[in-house]
Amino acid sequence: MSSQRGFSSRTIAWVGVPMLALYAAAVPARAQRSAAGYVLLLASGFLCDPGDASTCPAVVKSARGDSYEMSGAGTFSPESKSVIATGTFTHRSADGNGLETGIWIANEFVSYDSYGIAPGELMQQGLALGPPLFGPRRMPMLTGSMPGGGLAIFRIRLLPMWGPSKTAVLQVNCALGKVPEERRTEGIRLTLERGGGDFDQEISGHTMFVSTRLGASTAPKPATTDDKTNPPPAQAQQRIE
Repeated sequence: MSSQRGFSSRTIAWVGVPMLALYAAAVPARAQRSAAGYVLLLASGFLCDPGDASTCPAVVKSARGDSYEMSGAGTFSPESKSVIATGTFTHRSADGNGLETGIWIANEFVSYDSYGIAPGELMQQGLALGPPLFGPRRMPMLTGSMPGGGLAIFRIRLLPMWGPSKTAVLQVNCALGKVPEERRTEGIRLTLERGGGDFDQEISGHTMFVSTRLGASTAPKPATTDDKTNPPPAQAQQRIE
C-alpha cells in the first residue's frame, strides 16, 4: 500500500467512524420528532457480524468488475420527502486494488417502497430497545420502533479524499416483510451520474429500515382545570345530594 493510500484509509477511519457514531446517537432523537420517519441502517451497527465478512460493508459491482463498498446510517421521511444520511465508501478495481475512498452524503430523497414490518427480526438481530448502548451488535433504538423491509432510493454525493466529487443514485434494498420476487436480493445498487457507470450486481451487505411511527406516546391526558371545576353530571348530582 502506498503512503498516500495508507493516509487515506487512516483519515477515513478517524473522520468517518466517529462521524457515524455521533450520527447514530442523534438518530433516535431526530426520528422521535417525525411520526412517519424511518431509520436507515446500511451495513453498520448491529447488522455487522465480526465473524461474517458478508454483512459489512455492502458491496456492489459493475459489469466491468470494479466495485463499491459502502456503509452508513441516517433517517428519512417519505411524507416530507426528506433524508439525512451519511457514511463511507471505497471504490475498488476488478483486481481488488483501492481506487478511491471517502465519505458519501445523501442530498435528496427520491422514493420509498415499503415491504411491511418484520417483528421477528428483533429477536434474530438482538436489537437494543430502550436506553442507548453501543457495541459491535447494538445501537440505540426507540422503544416501540419496528424493523421492516423496502426499497429506498436517494441521490447522494460522493466526496473522495482526493479528486472531484461525484453525484449518484443510491438504491438500498432490505429484503424483509412481503418482498417482491424480483427484489429478494438484499443489498445496494449505485448509478453514477454523467456517464459514470452502473453498479447493479449486489454482492453482499445487510441493510434495514426501522419505522418510528409506532413510537408515539399514548400517555393519558392529564386533568385540566375545567375538568375539576366542571365535573361530569353524575358527579355533580352526588355533590348536590
